[in-house]
Order: sequence, then C-alpha cells, then structure tokens
Amino acid sequence: MEFRIILTFITVILGIYGLGTSKNIIKSILCLQITQSAVILLFLAFAQVDNGVPPIFPNETSLMVDPLPQALMITTIIIGSSITALALMLSIKLYHHFGTLNWNEIMDKEG
Repeated sequence: MEFRIILTFITVILGIYGLGTSKNIIKSILCLQITQSAVILLFLAFAQVDNGVPPIFPNETSLMVDPLPQALMITTIIIGSSITALALMLSIKLYHHFGTLNWNEIMDKEG
C-alpha cells in the first residue's frame, strides 16, 4: 500500500478519534471537517491513474483519467462547507442560549 494512502487512513482515524473525545462543539466541527477532507483525499487516491491523460485529449495508446470521482469530490467539498457553516451558526446560537460550548454542560442544562 502506498504511503499517502496509509497517511490518509491515519488522518481519518485521528479525525474520528478527535470527534469522539472532544468536549467542545467547535473542536467537534473541526474534527468532522478533518475527517471529511481525509475521506476525500482517500477517495481521490484510490481513483488515481498513473500516467493518465485528461479525457479531453484522448489518445489511443494512453490511459484516460475518469473525471467522475473528481466531479463527485468537488460536490462533496461544496456540501461539506455548507454543512460546516450551518454547524458553526448553530454553535453560535447554542452559545447564546446556554452560555457555553461544552457538550456535557449543555446536556446537563434543561434549556
């Protein structure tokens, strides 16, 4: 297995670990974003074709790169940034309502 794929797996695991152990809402959102970015890198690493050419200039003797994974990952990046913006906005609302961004303190308060 290539080094970059192993490094990407480690980044996914670290993001999930941070998501599970974080007590702050902002840190949880950032860990979720790190995990999403690592999964995107992993998907693109699996879809990579060595010595591939763009499908715009097809050649009979060369391998063409499939543009579908790249298009899907661009869509994933856009959706992920929208979800991150929404989560950050909700964290601001939670802070104004509860006065804290700690998960445990918010769960202990009644509202």
